Amino acid sequence: MDIGIVGLGLIGGSLGLDLRACGHRVLGNSRRQETCQLAVARGIVDDAGVDLTLMAEAEVVFICTPLSVIVPTVEQLIPHLQPAAVLTDVGSVKTPIVEALTPLWPNFVGGHPMAGKAESGIEVAQSSLFAGRPYVTTPVASTPPAALEVVEDLARSLGSRLYRCSPEDHDRAVAWISHLPVTVSASLISACISEPDPAVLSLAKQLASTGFRDTSRVGGGNPELGLLMAKYNRLELLRALQTYRGQLDQFIAQIEREDWSALEQQLTQTQQARPDFLEFD
Repeated sequence: MDIGIVGLGLIGGSLGLDLRACGHRVLGNSRRQETCQLAVARGIVDDAGVDLTLMAEAEVVFICTPLSVIVPTVEQLIPHLQPAAVLTDVGSVKTPIVEALTPLWPNFVGGHPMAGKAESGIEVAQSSLFAGRPYVTTPVASTPPAALEVVEDLARSLGSRLYRCSPEDHDRAVAWISHLPVTVSASLISACISEPDPAVLSLAKQLASTGFRDTSRVGGGNPELGLLMAKYNRLELLRALQTYRGQLDQFIAQIEREDWSALEQQLTQTQQARPDFLEFD
């Protein structure tokens, strides 16, 4: 199968490596010629260029650009697509993307491979990034079953765990387990660096170990990703943040009241609940 990838960053590059390993011919597109050359040199794609006309050869096209340019990219891409081409994206927010692209291209399937790294760019693309990780498709009533089957078959070939849900349910779920953690983690770092005593702040930095590293990791990632999550999943993220704020207020109240029994009970509940979120980790 001839497969196109528009956007050769971490996700697009990693997709290219795995899809070529499965025997597909992979065509890449990037805004920068240097990225195209690197993608060919690393064996990520068979051919690449800055012109979208190359995508006319593709039977399936993955849009792997940042969320903010998915829709305008597709608008530019459509004149070059084969009439029967299947189009899918890898955006981490689905409702606005699906609503915008479904009327533009009948064979569009919303998708979200939930894998990544702290680093970004084609330089850190790697094989088997998606193996064992969730891959979510978000079809709507008008999504052609044949197009959905094509995308899901490709996701299975990556070794991913396949899930299917509505765009709305996807966005509500990822607000809890992806977008909320980014904002909470970032606020943790902000709180720490607000320590007014330079000596104490310096000591805290020197003493920071695995606990701080684990809880601050996603908040110290690519700022653009956090901003796009907040912008495109605003209502669901606000809802999650408000609920989180309520939980934080409970902890504050318990500590202020020295209600150690209630605090212990809550910590026990969270200890018992955490493994359910990490079953496939």
